Amino acid sequence: MLEHGGNLRDAVRHFGRSLEDWLDLSTGINPHFYPAPQLAANAWHRLPEYSDALVQAAQAYYRAPQMLAVAGSQAVIQAVPRLRPAARVVVSAPSYAEHAYQWRQAAHAVTECRYAELDAAVEQADVVVLCNPNNPTGEFIPADQLLRWAAQLAERGGWLVVDEAFADTVPDISVAPHADQPGLIVLRSVGKFFGLAGIRLGFVAAEKNLLQQLANYLGPWSVSGPAQQIAIAALNDRQWQTQTAQRLQQEGERLRQLLKAHDIRSSGTDLFQWCCHQNLNNKSEQLWQFMAERGIWLRWFAQGPHRPHGLRFGLPGSEAGWLRLELGLDEWCELNLSNHSPQRRRDTE
Repeated sequence: MLEHGGNLRDAVRHFGRSLEDWLDLSTGINPHFYPAPQLAANAWHRLPEYSDALVQAAQAYYRAPQMLAVAGSQAVIQAVPRLRPAARVVVSAPSYAEHAYQWRQAAHAVTECRYAELDAAVEQADVVVLCNPNNPTGEFIPADQLLRWAAQLAERGGWLVVDEAFADTVPDISVAPHADQPGLIVLRSVGKFFGLAGIRLGFVAAEKNLLQQLANYLGPWSVSGPAQQIAIAALNDRQWQTQTAQRLQQEGERLRQLLKAHDIRSSGTDLFQWCCHQNLNNKSEQLWQFMAERGIWLRWFAQGPHRPHGLRFGLPGSEAGWLRLELGLDEWCELNLSNHSPQRRRDTE
């Protein structure tokens, strides 16, 4: 099993600090999660039948012509590679590692390439898979380009799989509204923007025939009744969505500026910032260790083939968390003052 963020119990074991005493910045999950409504009395009792209300709410929110509810986008990442025979698959890298891993597990021939190389790779592939915006770098590809690739692939029976888990605050880059186009598969997550990772709910947009194949593969009752009820409320709550998008845009910029003030160059989305190993003076592991010793849990990516190498910072969920992060970065800079710019040394004297 691959390693992911949110693994606080690993932090407890490794550093001997109680679970409650951690500031978890290791994921890109919105810390200001949607307030779950009171559930119907039978939510835990009845088998979770297909819900028209849930699908209609999702289609309206994501502007998609048709969608299938699934138990988190991870379920689709694991299932889709099993829906076609062995193929030549290109996966963008560095990116969310589960994509390449699951296609390899299903015996496909997988090649990983950088965003800049994807255009040329489309000609040699049956399937192209990417995150847009990318996790963890924050890179993105305009929707028009993605639709051209999807059309190219569809001409020879191929697929373009686009994971839009972090696209909620940048809706203009989404290709979900075009998911009735042949060969296009779009994954969306309720866990990130809505902060509801625990209910394990996502959606996939694609042609009706492909959605039916996927539904048959996943089987009945794949989304729990409580998850359905919570998601219907969240997907229909336009006021909360608008206010939250504005808040995340402000906090995403605040995080970027905080890192910049500590001479850390970053890229990312409104929900996280990515700092590559080189931009951390080749000290990403040391900074990760330093912050962990102070109860701040970041996502460290160790070096490896086609893997990102560096640190990802999620958003603090409170002013106390922001202050704790700032103080940790201040301490780090004091310890490494000689590695920082003359301007910063003057500012700290």
